[in-house]
Amino acid sequence: MKTTKHTLVLVLLSSFATSLFAGDWPQWRGPNRDGVSTETGILDAWPEGGPKLLWKTKGVGAGFSSVSVTGGRIYTMGDGQNASQVHCLDTRNGKILWSSKPVGKTGGNYKGTRCTPTFDDGHLYALGQFGDLVCLRASDGSEVWRKSLTKDFGGRSGGWNYTESPLVDEGKVMVTPGGKQGAVVALDKKTGELLWQSKEFTDSAQYSSLIVREFGGKRQYIQLTGANVVGLEASTGKVLWKAPRKGRTATISTPIFHEGHLFVSSAYGVGCNGFKVSHEGGKFTTKELYANKTISNHHGGCIRVGDHVYASSGGTLACMELKTGKEMWRKRSAGKGSILIIDGKIILRAENGPLALVELNPKEYREISKFDQPDRSKAKAWPHPVISDGVLYVRDQDVLLAYDVRK
Repeated sequence: MKTTKHTLVLVLLSSFATSLFAGDWPQWRGPNRDGVSTETGILDAWPEGGPKLLWKTKGVGAGFSSVSVTGGRIYTMGDGQNASQVHCLDTRNGKILWSSKPVGKTGGNYKGTRCTPTFDDGHLYALGQFGDLVCLRASDGSEVWRKSLTKDFGGRSGGWNYTESPLVDEGKVMVTPGGKQGAVVALDKKTGELLWQSKEFTDSAQYSSLIVREFGGKRQYIQLTGANVVGLEASTGKVLWKAPRKGRTATISTPIFHEGHLFVSSAYGVGCNGFKVSHEGGKFTTKELYANKTISNHHGGCIRVGDHVYASSGGTLACMELKTGKEMWRKRSAGKGSILIIDGKIILRAENGPLALVELNPKEYREISKFDQPDRSKAKAWPHPVISDGVLYVRDQDVLLAYDVRK
């Protein structure tokens, strides 16, 4: 009997640990940087007025940073009166547990922070608008090391300065200073020591964040700038492939890469491009498959599920085929915004405040529910929505709200 009870306890503990891990959202756009959550058991529809509000916290500062959630803690960034900071909150009640010392200056030709802190192995990696990269202890926010993308690596950014969320992979911290010394750098995550800088790739930084993918027997980091989209060898920073693709004003959305199919999108009259990356005879090649305006995504994110891409495009929500660029549907919905995909549903956070729940269906658009966030600020609501362990987190400048969306 004791053995049976002991086994039962272990099974229950294991199930609990697994559910916590499945609910973690440790970085920008989630564990795989693709905007897709693997959680299930989410409400199929919202009640009138929206899901139950668990708590609302003020004090996270001005900004457009989203949140990372892991181990019962929430991490985000915001501008205070004199400096940008990282904040840590308790998932249970929204209490601010600590606020870091200054990361960097406020502003950046647009008020507020943009980086979402990355959690890895008990540490946080965050980037200020002026290129101040810091490694902090997640337990108390104390600083371990810092680097300046401009001073240390000759960085050159766009007019709105730096917005990237650092990528941590295989012991390295990856960021995009941009500039003639090399657009992308790999740093030792423990010390900040420079491991390599991509001297073959010297574009100015724009506003997209790196992703990591395996293809053609190579682990590679993929980045989008205002002139190109590129794949870099993870171990050396060598350019494996590069596809010319000109943006205008700002290229912001994170690239999509799936089994050799590459998708990028930007606004300001540009639209989207599909490429086929191939590997043969030890060499990588790229071929443009299409260029159209089916999806012109500003910064609300593009998400692939199966063979389709979903994204906000102007004031509409749109779906298209990844491989062909064919439009499947387009609807006005709640307006231009940011999206998250979870449990067969799309959650759209419109920049003017509303949140919409939409069926994930490539054949047709069907809105299920919609509600307006209470006590809206006057600023545009650009932070991407996040769900972790059945709780929907919605950021509105200095305020963070938590909604219970579990069945």
